[in-house]
Amino acid sequence: MKSNHIKELIADYLDGFLDTDQLKEVESHLKNCESCNAELEATRVLLKAFKEEQTARPSKQVKARFYQMLEEEKQNSSKVIQLEHRGNWVSGMLKIAAGIALLAGTFALGKFQQQQQSNLEIAALENKSQEIKETAMLSLMENQSASRRIQGVNYIEEFAQPDDAIIKALADRMLFDDNKNVRLSAVEALGNFTASTIVKEAFIAALETENDPSIQITIIHTLVDMQEKKAIAPMQKLLQQQETQPFVKKEIKTLLPNII
Repeated sequence: MKSNHIKELIADYLDGFLDTDQLKEVESHLKNCESCNAELEATRVLLKAFKEEQTARPSKQVKARFYQMLEEEKQNSSKVIQLEHRGNWVSGMLKIAAGIALLAGTFALGKFQQQQQSNLEIAALENKSQEIKETAMLSLMENQSASRRIQGVNYIEEFAQPDDAIIKALADRMLFDDNKNVRLSAVEALGNFTASTIVKEAFIAALETENDPSIQITIIHTLVDMQEKKAIAPMQKLLQQQETQPFVKKEIKTLLPNII
């Protein structure tokens, strides 16, 4: 079995979708191929990142500093109490009160610093997590398995504001994927980002090339909801084509007046 064939089967291997013969061949190949083993490990790490995203923990440095200051303040307070027997009682009490106030202020400052440090660490972890998610999503959308490509498309839910690389990858799935279920999933995913110029242009292009009636209707409804004037010409073209299904033509005739 060739190396590139192994890489195409890695996702199904990890999910346990291979039959007995394929499983034996893959495991035999992995014993002697460093490249495929590296690919296997990378895929395992990426998929695990989605299932077990870690919770960020703040640094222990602020906590350690606070307890050190607390101990020093306790020692200073003990000295103040000893002076109480030698000096004025009121003066001693004022010193104790000042010590307590200083301790409270130190605690508040330490807690604030700890929170600030925690926020910085959480932000750094979230940025790293987004990079991992984007890499995994793009990788899955290029997988040989249609089910894995659909899984990759559906990971768009992890991105509140996906960048152009993600949007373009989804558009490619909608326009060029040979599996209609993958294309339909990409249409539905892109329907959440219709403000994007890339998405608008991709929908117009898909309307001119898509042959599956169910996907055509989904695209038509999306373009009508967007009030996209550029969709008028390709819709009219579909009306004139003999291969366009009657129920698709009926849908166009019903919806087209809404954007003319």
